Order: sequence, then structure tokens, then C-alpha cells
Amino acid sequence: MDLRTLRILSRSLPRKQRSRLRLLLPDRMPLAALLGAALFSILSPGKAHAEFTVCNQTLDVVNLAVGQKVDNADQTDGWWTIGANQCVNVIREELTNRYIYLYATDVFGHAILNGSTEMCIDRRRFSIRGIEECWQRGHIAARFVEVDTLEQVRWTYFLTGNSP
Repeated sequence: MDLRTLRILSRSLPRKQRSRLRLLLPDRMPLAALLGAALFSILSPGKAHAEFTVCNQTLDVVNLAVGQKVDNADQTDGWWTIGANQCVNVIREELTNRYIYLYATDVFGHAILNGSTEMCIDRRRFSIRGIEECWQRGHIAARFVEVDTLEQVRWTYFLTGNSP
């Protein structure tokens, strides 16, 4: 569709919308070229920023902590706050670990995931190296859920009302 066809079709639009359409389109640029450029910028391949994403499919706000191996040592990081029906990118580089560990609480601090792997957390934002002797080091021991990413470089975990 070229600009002439667009002008013919735009005559059926109300006057205010026609003037907006003229401002958006240069006089000599075909509509197909504009649409193609827009589509190319949207669909062009680029490096994905999120490699491990957690989506909260519950009706509640949750606070999330994440555990993983970093430089051959266990490390936990927190907190991410995820609103109801929202997603958060918690690991931004390609995954190198098969297993990622998650711990989530409701806004009152009650655990909403029942895991079996004990790791350390803190009440405020944290990054803790090591998972041994949490109490002795001034942290809180929590039971994380193990997520098997099947050695994929990207993974999305869906937190539902009946998560493990």
C-alpha cells in the first residue's frame, strides 16, 4: 500500500485523525517501507536480557530470593518483589548452572514455596556466599526449591498458587 492509497483510505477517517496521520507519515515514504522498518526493529534478533525469569501467577505480591553456584561457591541473592501476574528477570546472563534455587514469601514473610535445600537469606537485600552455618554467620536458614533448567541457557519459572 502506497501513500496515495493511504490518503484515499484516510478520507473516511474523522478530520482530527487524518491530520495526525499526515504528521506521522512523510510525503514521499511508502507505508510499506515504514511498516517494514517498524517490524524489523521489533523482530530483529538481539541478545536477550533475561535468562532466568520468574513469573508470579498468583493473586498476591511475593518476595523472591535466588540461589545458584557462582565461581564454584553457593550464593544466594534477594530480594525481588513480584506483583500479582508480573514477571521479573532475576538472572540476566545466560545460565551456566543446571539447578537454580528459589525461595518465596508473601508480604507477611510466610514461605510460599516448600523446598528441601537449605540456604541462607537475610531480612533486607542481600548477597550471601556459602550456605553453611547460616545462623552462626548472622543469617536466616530457609528451604529453597530446586529448579532443574535441563541445562538450558534460558528458563522461565511460573510461580502458581499450588507450586511445589
